[in-house]
Amino acid sequence: MLRLESFSCGYGPFRAVSGLDLEVSEGSVCALVGANGAGKTSTILSIAGHVAVQGGTISFEGQDISHLPARARVGLGIALAPEGRRLFPDLTVEENLTIGGYSLSRAKERGNKERVLSLFGRLGERLRQPAGSLSGGEQQMLAIGRALMAEPRLLIIDELSLGLMPKMVDLCYAALSKLRSETGLTLLLVEQSTQRALELADHVCVLESGRSVWQGPAEEARHDPALIESYLGLGRPAEVAGT
Repeated sequence: MLRLESFSCGYGPFRAVSGLDLEVSEGSVCALVGANGAGKTSTILSIAGHVAVQGGTISFEGQDISHLPARARVGLGIALAPEGRRLFPDLTVEENLTIGGYSLSRAKERGNKERVLSLFGRLGERLRQPAGSLSGGEQQMLAIGRALMAEPRLLIIDELSLGLMPKMVDLCYAALSKLRSETGLTLLLVEQSTQRALELADHVCVLESGRSVWQGPAEEARHDPALIESYLGLGRPAEVAGT
């Protein structure tokens, strides 16, 4: 579904990612992991159309989208739930969801809103509340829900668990697992909690200083001690299993 070939991106003269090759298959979950400053967020922002491609190509379902504007990429089926949620805090939960489905017909908007609220029941209880009054976990649910309103075929989520209580992280990951099993939605995750990403992912790409240093099946990453210690920073396998 998504292919990056010799991909580089950055900001003005600064190159954040260089020479990245990555494929995300339809219906799969791909996790981008690495230390802060590795280039993870720059990569997904470039896929979504917010950071300039400086080399190589981004292809979505066989179409080169390297220089398409962000709005056009949403129309193709790419949606982003950004780091920090980036909600409209003074607007209500319902209004934030409505904004996510702005390009759809009223009928589709209503249907998508019902599906989001069935997935995240807490949002249904807070429809009239300002988004800024929600807890961090509820705001993350709303950010994901707003992205889902656009009917994406590829959902990109940046730092899902950042700053959230474990219970709220569990609820968000349970919702993503349900989405994947019921709809076949393709997911690209950037996640600080590498262990949680590995539990859901099929494929892992490890970035370091803007370059891919390892890619492979998540199953291999979960069970290869040297790989875990060298790249993923989870400690020894026994510690991973016991957390």
